[in-house]
Amino acid sequence: MSDMLIPLSSRSPVTHWLPPMIELLTSPEAWVSLAVLTLMEVVLGIDNIVFITILCGRLPRAQQLTGRRLGLAGALFTRVLLLLAINWLAHLSQVLFTVVRPWTGRDLVLLAGGLFLLWKATREIYSNVEHPEDHGEQAKNKKTVTLASVVAQVMLLDIVFSIDSVITAVGMADDVEIMIAAILLAVLIMMLFAAPVGDFVENNP
Repeated sequence: MSDMLIPLSSRSPVTHWLPPMIELLTSPEAWVSLAVLTLMEVVLGIDNIVFITILCGRLPRAQQLTGRRLGLAGALFTRVLLLLAINWLAHLSQVLFTVVRPWTGRDLVLLAGGLFLLWKATREIYSNVEHPEDHGEQAKNKKTVTLASVVAQVMLLDIVFSIDSVITAVGMADDVEIMIAAILLAVLIMMLFAAPVGDFVENNP
């Protein structure tokens, strides 16, 4: 009867998306996926906190904690935009060309993402093994900068640092709502631990 009284064209977007959202919230698989993705985002985001700490170390002591939190909040915005862009590209199912096998937009995104993850892992291993002394050099060369400039740098450079976690999230989950929720929870957790992790990095350069 309700369908007869309310034309489909006049239904609000909230009414249209409500049944899928309720189904998602009541799915055990969705909650497991959310927990796994959140944990993964936190683990892969540790280097982000270290990097943010180094950048915010240029600020006056009284502004450093504020800089870390604002930087993470801004990084949340850029990370969600990056997620939406990569997720859109990853769901392109039209065959673009054929070399040995048909290649779609999703295949190209996942291939590029896999190569990026391989390059980043190799670079990190080389940096840690061959040049371990370089990790603390940036913290020694502090210059006074403005809070706004530090937050802007964090937002821009977080895109590079978070590509690995975003690509992994797109490959692991099918629902973009779960991916966004996982990123939100991970950033909130990192905000809570930004101060102790930052203090540890500063005391152990």
